[in-house]
Amino acid sequence: MITDELRKQLADYLTLLINGGSIGGSGTISAGSAKIGLGGNSTSPMALDIDVDSGASPTIRAEKSNENVIQVFVEQVGSSITGQVIREMGIFDSAGNMLDRISFTGVGPFSSTETLQIYLTLEVE
Repeated sequence: MITDELRKQLADYLTLLINGGSIGGSGTISAGSAKIGLGGNSTSPMALDIDVDSGASPTIRAEKSNENVIQVFVEQVGSSITGQVIREMGIFDSAGNMLDRISFTGVGPFSSTETLQIYLTLEVE
């Protein structure tokens, strides 16, 4: 069993890995990144990257919604994914380590005037 305090600290650290910032004044972590892709069939926890990168550069941010819950927001303008069907999303730290990968039923194809928004809720249990 982990304590409520550890749950809170893990959620804080995961938010920091995504957004970047300082660690209690003792150092700074660069912001992480996200990728969206056209694949979506691999489910291996040993994976190092998403299946088929779309080549787009979505924006990413994370915020705590509770003591041990964070919400991750990934957004991409349609002009970078025009005509594509998106089936996966990956979240990475600043060193390029994949922290999470989600595959889902394809959405799209997108027009240049649309915006893709993906929300992911992560709870530290």
